[in-house]
Formats: sequence, C-alpha cells, structure tokens
Amino acid sequence: MKFSISIAMSEAHEYVPLARAAEEAGYHAMVLPDSIFYSEQVSAPYPYTADGSRMWDGSTPWVDPLVGAAAMAAATRNLFFYTSVVKLPVRNAILFGRQVMSVASISGDRFGLGAGLGWLPEESRWCGAPFEGRGARMDEALEVLKLLFSGEMVEFHGKHFDFNKIQMSPRPGKPIPIYIGGHTEPALRRAAKYDGWSSAMLQSDQLIEIAGKLKALREEIGRGDAPFEIQAVAMDAFQEPHFRKLEAGGITDIILLPWLYYGVPIRGGSLQEKIDGLRKFADDVVVKMK
Repeated sequence: MKFSISIAMSEAHEYVPLARAAEEAGYHAMVLPDSIFYSEQVSAPYPYTADGSRMWDGSTPWVDPLVGAAAMAAATRNLFFYTSVVKLPVRNAILFGRQVMSVASISGDRFGLGAGLGWLPEESRWCGAPFEGRGARMDEALEVLKLLFSGEMVEFHGKHFDFNKIQMSPRPGKPIPIYIGGHTEPALRRAAKYDGWSSAMLQSDQLIEIAGKLKALREEIGRGDAPFEIQAVAMDAFQEPHFRKLEAGGITDIILLPWLYYGVPIRGGSLQEKIDGLRKFADDVVVKMK
C-alpha cells in the first residue's frame, strides 16, 4: 500500500519543505487539492460535510495545484504528485492540457491528473463555463486531454470542444495517468475507463464497497486486468490494522494529513510540527506496511 500526503490548507511557504520531508520519510506522493476562489455566498451545499458547510474560509490558502506540483517537483527527485481533484469542467481543456503536459515533462514524469466535476455553480459560471451539463463537458475534456497527451497531431470535433489539427510538445516520457473523483454511479463508471479513482472523505466500509463496484465495472468493460489505483481518504483509519483492512479490500493509496493523528490542527500548526508528525506516522505505519 502507498501513503500520500495531502497538502490541503497548508501555507504556500510550507509546500517545498513538506515535500522534501515526505520524500525522505518514504511517502509515495504529495496530493494537491483545487479551489479557485472562496465565494461569500454559495447556491449549493458542500457535499462532504453533514450540514453542507465549508471547512475553510476566504483566508484559507489554496495554491494552484499545477504551480504547487512544479515547485515541489523541482525540490525533490523521486516523489510523485497528483491532484485530488482538479475541477475539470471549469477549465478550457486545450489550455489545461498545455499546463498538465508541462508539469509532467518538467517533473520527469512524476505527475498524475486527478479530475472531478466540481460542486459549486458559482465557480463554473464565474470562470465562463456552464455548470449545467458539466458531466458531458468533462467527458469531452477527458477525450481531448488523452489526445493531446499523445504528443501527436490531433483534432477533435464535439459539442463543447471543437478544433482542427494541433500538436503539443514536449510530450511526456510516460503516459500521464488520469484518476477520476466522485461517488455517484456515473462518476464510478467514468473512473473505470481510466487509471484510477480518488475518493473524498469516507468510512472504510464505504471505500471497500466502492472498490468492489469499481472492480466489477472494470471487468464489465474489459479492463479488469489493467493497472488501477484506488486513492482513499479513510476517516476511520488510524493504525496499522485499519490500513491492512483497507489494503485487503482493494485500496492502493491512502491520502492523509499525518500530523492530524498527533494533535496538530489543519490550520495553525507550525511547519516543524507537521514535519515531526509526518515522520512519526512514517515510523509508526508507513515503514511497517512496506
């Protein structure tokens, strides 16, 4: 099993030292969230809290995930980076493809793209993309990205994206993996077509149940033997036996903020406390799971 550190809500100046410490401690990846702005009012509830409220405010730092990945990649040698998850329908697929290919290339093929629909109507509309029909827009965007990532001369003619032959370079040395977020049936069916699924906050039994559904969906479309990552945020996993259970249930990668296990808060903890926490968790769990 792999263990990856979420950089969510960390200060910008903490990104590089946390990445260096994570690499030294034996973690697999740094995981980058996506939030474009904080709107004073929202027209939809946040789907991952019981009361629909957001866990952050306007002062919470959200570094652009591709910029953050590039900065941390420049300061490390082996650590992997992926987004969990970028709100893809909000973005122009061609411009975004240019950015993703650049990060993958400049990092030495140490970048994976986690993509999801996004939950906030204002974020879509105020960035110039319709919120309605975002599922179909995302499906087209994923097709566009796969074409662009090939580095070949490609064209696409769809409802949401339409362009004649273009080519982007440099082409990454390895295929850029695509992971899909979302818990609905359409999201799981979408994920089965790609390289992995990335969860939000769930209980272990829910994650194992979804892993079983994904296995069945992949077998249904003839992808049962293809490599597939299941990246999980398990709210009830704290010790080695908990992670052993998840591993047996098909989970391949645990996303966590390891310092939380030792009393360091999401906001307000010092950089040194975070580094101490990630090192202690590595000693307590990560090393034993290898």
